[in-house]
Amino acid sequence: MSLITDVLTYLNIDFDEEITEKVFDFYQLLVERNKVMNLTSITDHDDFVIKHLCDSLLSCRIYGFNKGSLIDVGTGAGFPGIPLKIFFPSLEIVLLDSLNKRLLFLDEVIEKLDLKNIHTVHGRAEDLGKDPSFREKFDIGVSRAVAPLNVLSELTLPFIKKGGEFIYYKSSDIDDELSSSKKAFDVLGGSVPSVFNVPLFETGIIRKFVVVDKTSSTPKMYPRKAGTPSKNPII
Repeated sequence: MSLITDVLTYLNIDFDEEITEKVFDFYQLLVERNKVMNLTSITDHDDFVIKHLCDSLLSCRIYGFNKGSLIDVGTGAGFPGIPLKIFFPSLEIVLLDSLNKRLLFLDEVIEKLDLKNIHTVHGRAEDLGKDPSFREKFDIGVSRAVAPLNVLSELTLPFIKKGGEFIYYKSSDIDDELSSSKKAFDVLGGSVPSVFNVPLFETGIIRKFVVVDKTSSTPKMYPRKAGTPSKNPII
């Protein structure tokens, strides 16, 4: 608990005993289910706190998650969506993933932690990005998914309403990636990205956040059919 307290103090996030208990319950569920399904390679408690919890919440150093609708695209084992919901309960969150067994785990987490106004959705971003129930319905988007920005942008920006923002979690030198994604952001209705470097609590690691404002509607042809964005990215 002392490490969690240190991390949350570093992040300047308010917390109480009930919240830290939810974090511990999430960790226990993750480790237990990870024995029978591949959710994460990070199972050590301290590594979980820094590399999953702290990393997921690190975006609050550059963005105020007070309220609004948020979609976590490619949520995997629930990062960053579940930590954001625990610490910013006023957010209305959708966790999107293409692998249903992960979402069944997250449904269990949501129930056990008694989280409200958070739902899982099974499907591919290419398909749901064209669904009127999801297209341009969200104020905020987040993703820790590993893919080039010119691919990720097509999979994510169609979910964001005009005036909203998408926050991409990146971890390496992305100058070339940013350069090759400028056209994609422009075509899809996004602004020139802003990049923020935020240290990951006492690790020496710098997390890069790429923030894109949704300045206009995404053209109807995007996203293209499943597989096309990665095979033939916008360049």
